[in-house]
Amino acid sequence: MMKIKTNAALLAASGVVLSLTAPLTATAATAGAPAPLDWATCEGSGLDPRQQCATLEVPMDYANPSGAKISVAVSRIPSEKPQARRGALLLIPGGPGGSSLNTPSGKGQKLPQEVRDAYDLIGFDPRGLGRSTPVTCGLEYGDLATSKLRPWPAPDGSITENMATAQRMSDACARNGGELIRHISTANNARDIDRIRAALGEQKLSAWGVSYGTYVGAVYSRLFPHRTDRIVLDSNDDPDHTRVARAWLAGHEAGVEDTFPEFATWASTPGNPDRLAERASEVRPLFLRLAEKLDREPIPWPGANPQELNGNVLRQAMLDGLYAPSGYPGLARLILAAQQGTAPPAPQAPPESVLQNVTAVGAGTLCNDIAWPKTAAAYEKDVAKSRAAYPLTAGMTRNAMLCAAWPFTPKEPPVRITDHGPSNILLIQNQRDVATPLSGALNLRKALGKRATMVTVNSTGHDAYLANGNECGDRTVSHYLATGERPHRDTYCGMRSRSGE
Repeated sequence: MMKIKTNAALLAASGVVLSLTAPLTATAATAGAPAPLDWATCEGSGLDPRQQCATLEVPMDYANPSGAKISVAVSRIPSEKPQARRGALLLIPGGPGGSSLNTPSGKGQKLPQEVRDAYDLIGFDPRGLGRSTPVTCGLEYGDLATSKLRPWPAPDGSITENMATAQRMSDACARNGGELIRHISTANNARDIDRIRAALGEQKLSAWGVSYGTYVGAVYSRLFPHRTDRIVLDSNDDPDHTRVARAWLAGHEAGVEDTFPEFATWASTPGNPDRLAERASEVRPLFLRLAEKLDREPIPWPGANPQELNGNVLRQAMLDGLYAPSGYPGLARLILAAQQGTAPPAPQAPPESVLQNVTAVGAGTLCNDIAWPKTAAAYEKDVAKSRAAYPLTAGMTRNAMLCAAWPFTPKEPPVRITDHGPSNILLIQNQRDVATPLSGALNLRKALGKRATMVTVNSTGHDAYLANGNECGDRTVSHYLATGERPHRDTYCGMRSRSGE
């Protein structure tokens, strides 16, 4: 799910999705071949000089392919060894609201040489985002706060304010989002990807999807199974078609429980300059007591949004800090400062225009993928149960996001992920992942059946391959991308991660 950290924002399912999505899939495939991409120098600094950019025109509404058009920004770094080139590797970003437009110059360069030789590395800004035709909700600045975008209940468990916030934000999206915001969805992202494939002149497309990108990759593999070559899904979303993003939000309960003990062990290690306690068992009650104190007595935090360090801001900081072991020191220092009644310098936020754009794309995707319940009563009971069972996440995981007041009806049912299609998908998943926990990844593995093989990595953090995983997992994925050879069965990479967390 979208990493709503310091820079990001935030879905009546049907079992007859086949009959409902097949006509739209055919429409996407027969809407007329897109023109070849006209590559030019990319805008921006710090990019690999080999990276090229282009713009692709796609239908805003695939049910009306001759109607209004929008643009999707695409990038590439060509294969470094043309005689070894196999095809194109699409880098599918997380989010929703993430971009991979500059990823060929960034993370793409971490790929081993044999993979960079085999593929053109392709990035893009999904519809509505960045250099693609953009969308905005024009939200109030205070509603862009991460702790507001996540639906943290009030200290007493009330969700009255969350429902009011959902209404205010959804009204703004309806007022300012134009027609485009109604057509931002995972299925349309997948259809755009197939237009990118066609514009590249490729019969099949390989892909590396991360986080929300795993759901996009799974949906693409479902709608266009025979257009897929080698598919890697990294840090995997639960594909439950009856809940979609509601399952992703709820997954944070397990994600925090899986991951917090690693932070507690680190935070109690002798010699750690940011040590919080003498024993790991003391860190959780310390954190819970501090959050409750900040619920009652917030600390002023000039320059932050909101300008106070309250209990929910601390809880959101905890969630953010658990995305990778590299975030542990910052979280510990925030806790240490708050214990002394102070706050560190406010973190630098991205430009407001970027936050507005990312938030709108996230909102459109999450709320158009599936209809959320509309009444407070639909959430209150689950929130109370979650608060009792998972105090670290305080009921946020079962609460009402802005989708609870979304004024638009989804245009189609969510895509149901199945095992229909070629067996060409490799899942890689860290054992401890706060955002996309192993339990949800196993649900995707089950849904894909014979189409997939899964590598579970004994590591902690969100994003496994070439990030927070280990050498065994990296080697397995690299070998698949380079040769097409997967493990014959699901595999466990048991060595601890490189960082030794």
